[in-house]
Amino acid sequence: MTVREAGQKGGEKTAETHGHEFYEEIGHKGGEKGGQKGGQKVKELIEKGREAEESRK
Repeated sequence: MTVREAGQKGGEKTAETHGHEFYEEIGHKGGEKGGQKGGQKVKELIEKGREAEESRK
């Protein structure tokens, strides 16, 4: 089983047990917490990963 397949299986099980409202709630919480700062942090981490990958070549 690939990581993607495992994630999909887990997501389906979560949807089964918690329902649509659960995803709405966690999405809203993520939006409150993350905002611009969260997006910026992700961009920084991606850039660092790319730099590390380039240095290995």
